[in-house]
Amino acid sequence: MLYYLSDFTSSFAPMRVFSYVTFRAFMGAGTAFILSLLFGRRFIAALRDLKARQVVRSGADTAVLGHAKKAGTPTMGGLLIIGTTLVSALLWCHPENPQIWLALATMLAMGAIGFLDDWLKISRGNTAGLSERGKLLLQGLWVLVAFAWIEWIPETRAHATELMVPFLKTPLLPDITIFGALLLMWGVIVGTTNAVNLTDGLDGLAIGCANSAIAAVLVMAYVAGNAVLSAYLLVPSVPGSHELAVFCGCLLGAGLGFLWWNGYPAKVFMGDTGSLALGGTLAMVAILIKQELTLLIVGGVFVAETLSVIIQRAACKRHRRRTGEALPPEKRPFRMTPLHHHFEILAKEHARAEGRSPDAAENSVVIRFWIAGIVCALLGLATLKLR
Repeated sequence: MLYYLSDFTSSFAPMRVFSYVTFRAFMGAGTAFILSLLFGRRFIAALRDLKARQVVRSGADTAVLGHAKKAGTPTMGGLLIIGTTLVSALLWCHPENPQIWLALATMLAMGAIGFLDDWLKISRGNTAGLSERGKLLLQGLWVLVAFAWIEWIPETRAHATELMVPFLKTPLLPDITIFGALLLMWGVIVGTTNAVNLTDGLDGLAIGCANSAIAAVLVMAYVAGNAVLSAYLLVPSVPGSHELAVFCGCLLGAGLGFLWWNGYPAKVFMGDTGSLALGGTLAMVAILIKQELTLLIVGGVFVAETLSVIIQRAACKRHRRRTGEALPPEKRPFRMTPLHHHFEILAKEHARAEGRSPDAAENSVVIRFWIAGIVCALLGLATLKLR
């Protein structure tokens, strides 16, 4: 909306700054961050009044991790991320850019699926929300809508059926057909949303790692939308995608603002509302700029978390088929999955063995995962040059 202030440049030259992508990305990030700080405390209080509180799974796993004390913490904090991103994007993004509206719609659609899942958990008083099949069905329906949207936009339709691979200058496959492109899009969106969801298990973990990935995708979107830079770096040029850099700036500011409240010890959890919205939005922006496979590098932490769950489940199922019994904990590939719980258990055991309090172990694991996330983001950006 504020973009239109640049129309008054002829009357007042400094107004041209509102046409600059870098300026609006920075201001969008600042706006979302400030809104999160201003309204975060009241928002958390409102969630508490509505009894939107975290339900912690009971059992031996919870006892080992010591997460029972987190029960009752307000959840569905993803609404704060979505709300501040939405307001900031409406203020600073170009309102006539269809790619912005697709990214916003994806954030809202995935957030709505997560909201439904969170609401079912809260209303039932247990951790049984939407079934895996239900989530996949709803996510798949949105993929169909989003793919039709991409085909409707001329700038994105031109690259829709290309398969771009990191480190290659040209598409590995110039035409994977409509069906192949749809299947790839489904895998990227569903995979990313659920990977971020799996990572959301410790205070500040998912949002901290997501912020690194968002920052990397922001740079990639800016490059893809800049004809000179995209030609120099030999990456797909997608006209109009520079506005996605502004959108990513808004999302990054919202993420940093949420981290203010979600850092250890967390005052609010994002819930599936936030994790699905973040994952879906990241995936959609990557798809629009044809960096969907680069997202595997940028989001390396999310990939590792997902692989740990797949490996653990496969090992347990294989053992049960062979013996008819559950795989003993000491023979499992990981102490617990997702991967952050494996390292959390180890960190707490080391702390106790050294006579230290295990309470800070969770925070140390989170910080190290943040570092890994930053490294993955930098490696992903390096692929822009190494071709």
